Amino acid sequence: MVDRPDIAAGDAPSSPRGGEQARRAELCRRIEHRFADDTLLELALRHRSWCSEHGGVESNERLEFLGDSVLGLVVTEHLFAGSPTSSEGVLARRRSELVSANALAGVARSIGLGDVLRLGKGEEATGGRTKTSILADAMEGVIGAVYLDGGLQAARSVVLGLLDERIDGVVSGDVTSDHKSRLQEMAARRFGELPRYDISEDGPEHEKVFCAVVRLAGERWGAGEGRTKKEAEQAAARETTRLLSQRHDEPAARADGHDADRGEGPPDA
Repeated sequence: MVDRPDIAAGDAPSSPRGGEQARRAELCRRIEHRFADDTLLELALRHRSWCSEHGGVESNERLEFLGDSVLGLVVTEHLFAGSPTSSEGVLARRRSELVSANALAGVARSIGLGDVLRLGKGEEATGGRTKTSILADAMEGVIGAVYLDGGLQAARSVVLGLLDERIDGVVSGDVTSDHKSRLQEMAARRFGELPRYDISEDGPEHEKVFCAVVRLAGERWGAGEGRTKKEAEQAAARETTRLLSQRHDEPAARADGHDADRGEGPPDA
């Protein structure tokens, strides 16, 4: 059994209510893990800025430390087993891409993690919910919490489920093929929300074609087709990033995942 951190009764704030509770439930649905111990999720969502304003209670930093190691193990194991002919150097580069702060922040944005974080007033005022560093650290905290709650298998399931499309792109050598993550980052900065995909399908079961349409900021954006929902969503996201880039005179993609010469969004912590 995995040892859990002791959370004193005085350390734990009142239980989340109303909209906050609903957002946490949605977060659990998106990562496909239901916590047996809700205090672990509560701890994973506490940024140090919030803790300093609430009597110095424990922050999520220890869980981040644990989650970083669990993430590294799961990704390394998966790459090692799935790429038997790849050299150590290639595997190390792929792992670095998958566990980078930009990659983790992209995953965090896709599941709405920023919406449920406990932030101090200063971080809240300076856009902390969209900062890459805060989101990446919190994502590691959640992974650490899942590991303590359900063990390595639960953590493996969550990590591989969240990184599925990025892993495909990295292993194929086409990191930019993960257009959905790129679009999520652009949408979070420009509109303060995540894109939604409307899916339709056509054709007989053995020749089904899926069509995805991106809905963002109350508008219909790019559309795409594919043999699977994933392919259709990626195609729609690629078209939407192209349209957004044209509208804002921005390159469609950059290796570092940041907008060029626009300075949009708050600086990282």
